[in-house]
Amino acid sequence: MDKEFPDTRQHILNTARAIILGKGFAAVGLNEILTSAGVPKGSFYHYFKSKEDFGNTLLQDYFDRYLARLELALRAGAAPASAQLLRFFKEWIDTQSCHEVEGKCVVVKLGAEVADLSDTMRATLQQGTSRVTAVLATCIGRGIAEGSIAPALDAQKTAQVLYQMWLGATVLGKVHRTRQPLEDALDATYALLGIRH
Repeated sequence: MDKEFPDTRQHILNTARAIILGKGFAAVGLNEILTSAGVPKGSFYHYFKSKEDFGNTLLQDYFDRYLARLELALRAGAAPASAQLLRFFKEWIDTQSCHEVEGKCVVVKLGAEVADLSDTMRATLQQGTSRVTAVLATCIGRGIAEGSIAPALDAQKTAQVLYQMWLGATVLGKVHRTRQPLEDALDATYALLGIRH
């Protein structure tokens, strides 16, 4: 008999996220996800129209959770904006340079793969990454206003450059199996934001 879960849809997403972060989207079949989740195939189609719909929902769920944590970490009044950003990027190094799948960046793992497979999933990635840069830009703007970040910066462009740099550094860290690209990105972040080490 199949197990009962308080939220079967979320249980499928949570189970699949770990598997897909390890193997990629195309390499994982629905049977593997459903067997790992302990739910019947009918449950999957009750919640998702197709594997593409499931993948798109997985991305939306990831961004919703990620942005909730990011907004909390970079909220106004908790600490100087520069300190909040540095803490966020140092945590990025810790989560993205370890071998554990939990906490890995879905954008890094799936971005290039699914952008070519599905325009719907590409659009969700675009919207999600734009939301991330908007939160970063708000924090950078606050740092400029309070004087903890260099005053001559354009907050939106700086947020885009930082996010692009950190995504690229994460990919290179995976390729070279070292955290050095992330450490280099942190040094560049200090320099770009005008923050002393």
